Amino acid sequence: MARKKPKGTGATFMAFNVNYEDGQLTSNRRVANDLLDQSYGDSIIDLARTAIEDQDNEIAQRSGQRRAKIKSIAVA
Repeated sequence: MARKKPKGTGATFMAFNVNYEDGQLTSNRRVANDLLDQSYGDSIIDLARTAIEDQDNEIAQRSGQRRAKIKSIAVA
């Protein structure tokens, strides 16, 4: 007898497009939904900026190269 496939849990992240001050663009940067909790009144963009800056800092520590500052963020 065939089994039913389990239903997906849905997306656990949101994707953002990020423009940097040096002109670079990164598309579909993922941020976990649990980092985008708006219960304290912060906007999603502000929370995403903080999370992406943390990601960039972690990458910079590993690679030794800093990214430019974030100019703007948009939901992908």
